[in-house]
Amino acid sequence: MPISYDHERGLFTIDTDRSTYQMMVDGYGYLMHLYYGAKSSGSMDWLLSFVDRGLSANPYDAGTDRTYSLDFLPQEFPVQGTGDHRSPMLILRDSNGTFGCDLRFRRYEIQKGKYALKGLPAVYADAPDDAETLRIVLGNDRTGVEVELLYGVLPHLDIITRSSVITNGGKGRITVEKLGSACLDFVAGDFDVITFHGRHTLEMQKERMRTPHGTLMLGSRRGYSSHQYNPFFILADHGTTETAGRCWSMQFVYSGGFRAEIEHDQYDQTRIQMGMADEKFSYPLDPGESLTAPEVIMSFSRNGLQDLSHDLHKCIREHVCRGKYRDVPRTVIINSWEACYFRFTGDKLLDLAQKAKDLGMEMLVLDDGWFGDRRDDYRALGDWYANEEKLGMTLGELVKGVNDIGLKFGIWIEPEMISEDSDLYREHPDWAMAIPNDKPVLGRNQLVLDFSRKEVVDTIYEQICAVLDQGNIEYMKWDCNRSINDVYSYTASDQGKVMYDYVLGLYDMLGRLNDRYPDMLIEGCSGGGGRFDCGMLYYTPQIWASDNSDAIDRLVIQYGLSYGYPACTVGAHVSACPNHQTGRVTPIMTRTIVALSGTFGYELDPDKIPEEEKQGIRKGIDLYKKYERLVHNGLYYRLSDAGTDRYTAWEFASEDGTEALVLMVVPENHGNAPTIYVTPRGLTSGAEYKDEETGTVYSADALMDAGFPTPVVDDDRESFMFHLVRL
Repeated sequence: MPISYDHERGLFTIDTDRSTYQMMVDGYGYLMHLYYGAKSSGSMDWLLSFVDRGLSANPYDAGTDRTYSLDFLPQEFPVQGTGDHRSPMLILRDSNGTFGCDLRFRRYEIQKGKYALKGLPAVYADAPDDAETLRIVLGNDRTGVEVELLYGVLPHLDIITRSSVITNGGKGRITVEKLGSACLDFVAGDFDVITFHGRHTLEMQKERMRTPHGTLMLGSRRGYSSHQYNPFFILADHGTTETAGRCWSMQFVYSGGFRAEIEHDQYDQTRIQMGMADEKFSYPLDPGESLTAPEVIMSFSRNGLQDLSHDLHKCIREHVCRGKYRDVPRTVIINSWEACYFRFTGDKLLDLAQKAKDLGMEMLVLDDGWFGDRRDDYRALGDWYANEEKLGMTLGELVKGVNDIGLKFGIWIEPEMISEDSDLYREHPDWAMAIPNDKPVLGRNQLVLDFSRKEVVDTIYEQICAVLDQGNIEYMKWDCNRSINDVYSYTASDQGKVMYDYVLGLYDMLGRLNDRYPDMLIEGCSGGGGRFDCGMLYYTPQIWASDNSDAIDRLVIQYGLSYGYPACTVGAHVSACPNHQTGRVTPIMTRTIVALSGTFGYELDPDKIPEEEKQGIRKGIDLYKKYERLVHNGLYYRLSDAGTDRYTAWEFASEDGTEALVLMVVPENHGNAPTIYVTPRGLTSGAEYKDEETGTVYSADALMDAGFPTPVVDDDRESFMFHLVRL
């Protein structure tokens, strides 16, 4: 049993295959966090240290015992107002406007299977025996408030999930000012924190730093994750590497604003926590009402960052992503955007489809510009009907024409947005997020629809379904190209609810589309990687990683994503050169190698590329088809430090060790440069491997110890591919 409870000692223990998580109900009814680390046995209550800390406050129950203070004891769910002056998980205001809520243990329940969350995405298990759930209820007598702590355990993946649900069991209204999902207290340790910052067109830039005294806060105030900070971070021992050392991760299953904190306190203890952003959040609950915090995925590795990533990849690939495309390698796409932007007709799209078919591509995706009076990005968002005058045909006729050529058809939408110059805005101006009697903040010339309102979501859903029902549309790209600034809903009972309820509306629409069109692939996008998170992956099993398709910049972006997300979720395409974002010229094979480490596709106009590149496209599609299963399901290994080392190398290895694909790009060449040796991992010890191209046979152990020399680099941005097959 992964979860056990020792009644005599009040001890909860969660065991996975390689880790143990332990907490204890103490004599005062507080839930203490004891341990999360390598698999262990027995009680770890000896980790608690009781010392008179001077000005640290003591609970009234402790009487004259000044050695007991929540100001320094490790806790599972720290609450504001209990004498703990570190960052809390819960800030509550009661009907009198008073802050504070002293929570004590009430009851628990252990269940087979994995819990689900009302209205929110969550990790799931395919069968009840694959997971267990622990429910612990804490309560407060004065307010009648109860908080249910949820723990989901996937023992074979070393994954523990956490969430919390607060219920107003009292007689008056309460207001939740902050509600966290997961917290870990470490009583000792010398830690680094690894975060992933960025901006539009340069997301997921890894940064590693020593945890300083004080609080390091990262998050998003923009209504969405995650251009600036991804909702994922790692805490690691200072000496942890890819293959050695302890590390812990937290990853948010939520697509709205978030707040993650790493606090190193006065006694050199460290608290990490994750939850919803508390800015613009103030959620009232009347008697009987509940509020559910989104889920956090946690994992631990004592063998370095590599194992941590492998567990997270498998969890997301098999227990977050759902539906037909969870296990299916993706279709090779050509997207119309960089081929023609807004300048197209139906005939031009059919011509593009024919040329794409001739090159071996499998799907045409019609990007922005097909609906309403959409001539540019100043108008028509919200008018979701095909512009037949512009197309010169109906959408159904266009879809059929593309299908007749032999390609599948996909379409782009941006359903959360509205243009002031649109029929929908003229009819329903109050459906846009805007503060009354004030000019709204514009982003990309558009406003945000109020998805916290059911009638808004229902209307957009019906419009999009009417579009999708016109033909055999097998793919939809869901875009979202601005942040939420003016937080105001004309129908909300309290504006502090709007940001949370907006995300529930988003998930409601995505869930209905998944149910109605189970054979359609939905790709998430938010100006690229502005909403690359596990919440979206629950509904959209791939996400466009960045609006920057430059292969050299993508090396670092996709490297950052690899720490927490599997390659099969990473939207990546080969684009034209000079690149439309950076102006850089990169060989077609280098662009191909980078893109095939994701979902693979193309962003270009076949009429504007030389014949040599067309041959490169045909070869690239053949390579993708050959290795798509290995990339989709294989173990991912980081073999260098992208952006720091002279080269970037990575590997996909089959779990059974029968084959490995090693990929490498050298961004810059230098005179008389040393030979580059690449050291693969994940091979079968004692076996031999053959390089499929050169025929060279290697000892697996020597390869994983010394590496192999790579060819001489002749030019900048050169790339290499090595397919190793076990003999």
